Amino acid sequence: MGMLLIGIWASKSTNDVGDFYLGGRKLGPFVTAMSAEASDMSSYLLMGIPGLAYLSGVADAGWTAAGLVVGTYLNWLLVAKRIRKYSDRLNAITIPEYFKRRFKDEKNILLFISASFILVFFVPYTASGFAACGKLFASLFGVNYQLAMIVSAVVIVGYTTTGGFLAASETDFVQSIVMTAALFIVLGYGVFQAGGVDAVIQNAKTLPGFLDFNATYNNATHSADPYNIFHKVSMFCWSLGYFGMPHILLRFMAIENPEKLKLSRRVASVWVVFSLGIAVILGIVGRAMTLNGTMKNLVDAADPTSSAKAETLIVVLADHISKNGVLFSLIGGVIIAGILASTMSTSDSQLIAASSAVSENIVQGVFHVKLSEKMAMFIARATLILVAGLAIVIAWNPNSSIFSIVSFAWAGFGAAFGPIVLLSLFWKRMNRQGAIAGMIAGGLMVFVWKYLVRPLGGLFNLYELAPAFLVSVLVVVIVSLLTPAPDQEIVDTFEEVKREL
Repeated sequence: MGMLLIGIWASKSTNDVGDFYLGGRKLGPFVTAMSAEASDMSSYLLMGIPGLAYLSGVADAGWTAAGLVVGTYLNWLLVAKRIRKYSDRLNAITIPEYFKRRFKDEKNILLFISASFILVFFVPYTASGFAACGKLFASLFGVNYQLAMIVSAVVIVGYTTTGGFLAASETDFVQSIVMTAALFIVLGYGVFQAGGVDAVIQNAKTLPGFLDFNATYNNATHSADPYNIFHKVSMFCWSLGYFGMPHILLRFMAIENPEKLKLSRRVASVWVVFSLGIAVILGIVGRAMTLNGTMKNLVDAADPTSSAKAETLIVVLADHISKNGVLFSLIGGVIIAGILASTMSTSDSQLIAASSAVSENIVQGVFHVKLSEKMAMFIARATLILVAGLAIVIAWNPNSSIFSIVSFAWAGFGAAFGPIVLLSLFWKRMNRQGAIAGMIAGGLMVFVWKYLVRPLGGLFNLYELAPAFLVSVLVVVIVSLLTPAPDQEIVDTFEEVKREL
């Protein structure tokens, strides 16, 4: 209800599509920082990362978290201010529109390709959030998973369609606070129930490889499996994804004063270090509670859905807390709210980006359909509802893994958009042909590597983002150098933005 009220409040400042998609570039530094991180840290912060640590130990979860921390900082440092100034100079309110105007793509090829990739990868990404909501209520209250998922989706769609980007950003700011409170409460309770810090460590040490960054715990054989350099690089490469995340880049573009991005960067970086660190530790604490008999075991080596069940760790802990009296029931409610916040804060941003891809970029940009302001807003909201419907279909299976869904979408955006964003901001020789070729190569390589190459195993068992990102960079550089240089107007704009930094 609170999120819907914020949506109604934000709707008073949403007068046109520019406000709906970018909030009129009126975000303050703290809202920019925390809404960016809340929209980034989806359900995998409270469910995916702890579940991964609970399942196999610190290696997978730890190296992933390290990559996310580094990627967050570099994205704020290298991209934030440049894309804010560049997009403002070009009067671009969406990422596809930035690509189009940066390279003077009069044929709208870049616009169409980038908008299409946003739809392809944001639908499953949004599905992961809906799946988290379904798992939460199904595990906690025993309600039907699909029903819980649909109701949650209706609430998210409700406030997002009402207030647009500003509503999404303001609610994300509130939700980031709730997420933080939930993490600290659950961690403190878990450590206490496990018998203290020493007990947590000693219990975890009984599982071979569980606390080793060079090994993972195998639940089937109760032994340690080696975790070599290729595994580490694979998980650390999550950092590359940040440069291509439309819902995060939009926050950079929306800040009112670009000079305050340094403050936003510091706030965001500190929050990410603490939140991801606690999320990894929470998985270890949860496993210690299982070992001392305080909490039921969520992992069964013979059960293929164990990874999905491990992701319900924080839900089980919230239920555990709420059974200790009225006061603890209220605390459990805060934790549940934190889980919902982590889901809603990402889903709303993804829905906004997907909506803009269709109504603003494809309908009006590619097909040149002239729409009134009122009709443009109607199509934007209708598209948002349609995307939500498709996401519900994808998330229909309650045994789907949140982490797996997110990792694929993350790779898709990171490889298709990341190299294009970085090179467009730092290399003036890059041209339209290079951008088009690189975007297609990166996006397609994610599918090729995941479904054709990675199953070969061995050295090929590398997270698809790394090879796809590299292929995209190489294609952009090679094609740009083999085709005519960009015209003088594009170069002049590049130099003007550079001088303003």
